Amino acid sequence: MNILAIDTATSFASIAVAVDERIVAETLVSTDRTLSARLVPEIERLLATAGLTIADIDLFASSIGPGSFTGVRGGVATIQGLALAVGKPCAGFSSLAMLAMNFSLSTTLISPMLDARKSEVYAALYDCSSALPVSRINDCVLPPALFLDQIAATTSERVVFVGDGACRYHDQINERLGNRALLAPFTLHIPHCANGILLALHASQCDTLLEPSQLLPLYLRASDAEIHLTAKRKLL
Repeated sequence: MNILAIDTATSFASIAVAVDERIVAETLVSTDRTLSARLVPEIERLLATAGLTIADIDLFASSIGPGSFTGVRGGVATIQGLALAVGKPCAGFSSLAMLAMNFSLSTTLISPMLDARKSEVYAALYDCSSALPVSRINDCVLPPALFLDQIAATTSERVVFVGDGACRYHDQINERLGNRALLAPFTLHIPHCANGILLALHASQCDTLLEPSQLLPLYLRASDAEIHLTAKRKLL
């Protein structure tokens, strides 16, 4: 099976291609205002490097969030369009689960934490001691202090924190959890879509693949536009 997976939920877009459970190409692209124009050409370049075309892909996968609203929306729409063009199925996966998989087979609990702005984080807690992460605290969006309270109430084990949210709120993490908290090395804060390939393959094996129209973003909170619209309606 040939799988194409992308993740555009953070400040880096990650793209990976696998052929028969073997990663044949992967790339990282810094996300900026030109990502929408660069994403498809970068996908085509990566496929060419792997000796494949879009028509050769059997399964199209994308992170569905949480993360940047614009990034997640663009990534999901791109994968939907490519899958529709060749009539192939899709798989969606959590951007937090994918990031946690930088520590696959670790016996220490892993907490991916992304900066959600507005003094909040997108975060979760995973057991990554096997190839696929097992959720101990589901993906959520909370102020860091409240999320850390959840961790303290859930486990007395040590926890590795990873992601730009973990870097930003490192002082709060240390104050709340002390020597139970470990900050990942800077090289591991970058998402790698090769991990998304494994999540997509698992979806295929579990027969939970989606039609392109069924692949939807999971934002966890309303966008600013939705909040403003709701407030405006209340005033009418």
